[in-house]
Amino acid sequence: MLHSLSGRLLILTTIFVMLAEVLIFVPSIARFREEYMLTRLERAQIASLALLADDMLDPALEEELLRNAEVFNVVLRRDEARELVLASPLPRTVSQTYDLREASAWVLIRDAMLRLFLPGNEVVRVIGAPVREAGLLIEITMETAPMRVAMLDYGMRILMLSAVISVITAVLLFFAMRALLLKPIKRVAGHMQRYAAAPEDARRIIEPSAGVTELREAEEALKTLQTDLTQALKQKERLAQLGGAVSKISHDLRNILTSAQLFTDRIEMSEDPTVKRMAPKLVSSITRAVHLCESTLAFGKAEEPGPTLTRVRLAELVDEVIDAERFADPETDISFAADVPVGLTVRADPEQLYRVLANLIRNARQAIAATGVPGEVHVLASEEGDVWRITVSDTGPGLPPKAREHLFTAFQGGARKGGAGLGLVIASELIRGHGGTLSLRRSDPEGTVFEINLPKGDGTI
Repeated sequence: MLHSLSGRLLILTTIFVMLAEVLIFVPSIARFREEYMLTRLERAQIASLALLADDMLDPALEEELLRNAEVFNVVLRRDEARELVLASPLPRTVSQTYDLREASAWVLIRDAMLRLFLPGNEVVRVIGAPVREAGLLIEITMETAPMRVAMLDYGMRILMLSAVISVITAVLLFFAMRALLLKPIKRVAGHMQRYAAAPEDARRIIEPSAGVTELREAEEALKTLQTDLTQALKQKERLAQLGGAVSKISHDLRNILTSAQLFTDRIEMSEDPTVKRMAPKLVSSITRAVHLCESTLAFGKAEEPGPTLTRVRLAELVDEVIDAERFADPETDISFAADVPVGLTVRADPEQLYRVLANLIRNARQAIAATGVPGEVHVLASEEGDVWRITVSDTGPGLPPKAREHLFTAFQGGARKGGAGLGLVIASELIRGHGGTLSLRRSDPEGTVFEINLPKGDGTI
């Protein structure tokens, strides 16, 4: 019960109601004590009136008046004269004096709590104003034990009444909250469980029906979420089927184009001027088609294998990538520079990090080569705080606006004519698999800069 919302609600409601009753109980006890002493003052004043009417009261009658008023002495001040009207022997000396004429609420509460929790029978002096302006003040002496017994009796009755009120209030509030809040919440939870069992079934999408505004808003938000998710799952299923078909077509097409590429190598040896002029364009077109098929097949894999993290000497890996790019296009006037500390090692999968760097450096080389002017590709690496930072920059013409807008979107972010726009998407996924980020830091007519951030993690391998 303690782990359920309804059980905790019942317990908290009872506790808070009891706390409220305690806050009522304390001033109630103080008020009861004040009324108790005021009643004794009033009784003493009535008893003193009998003596004022007849100065020769019998001592036995005087003692009976004091006993009925539950006081020992009565002092009445009239016309600036203080007069002991009624008197009897005190069992002990007066220990404290309470003046009720100007007592604040805090003083009354403090004195009441002290009297309630301190046992003993003391004689105290109480001063108050006579009723109906029958003098300047009236003063009595009385014992505290009867007052404390009356306070305890009153307090017990208040506590019992508070307990009954608390339980009744808690039960009523519990059933009200159960009907207005807990049942609708359970209904929403049940809808979520049924929907989770078959999210493709649109019949399991919740229909908002709560009468409480907040719950209805939650149900409407859940309906929107479930509707979007169901549509996304259907679209994902269709895309998966389409992707499977495209992968099969790309696989067969790649084999056909590879065979065609072998024939073009033979055509290039022809001495016919027209053939020699058209052959390079044919080779280039077939090469781009083969690259598109390979990129599509790579992107269409069910999942990219997770990285096998190890310590990688970054300088050696960058040099290997740069050497491969130099060999790929030795005719162009493009220089490569690497500014990587020799001893710098990073936690990464060497094969996947090679693919990422090769993709970025190849893109930079091709961007510069397309301009027909000399340029430079620069790789910079550093260790900063809890990350390793790698930047790949070039002096190319920068990315076109459409490429920057859809940079990491498959088949939409291609910056080069004939490209599929898959290289950066795959590279970004590989870096995310390392827990890092790949981002475009700058791209303008002066060049493009990509930045890789790899987290250090705990630094253990």
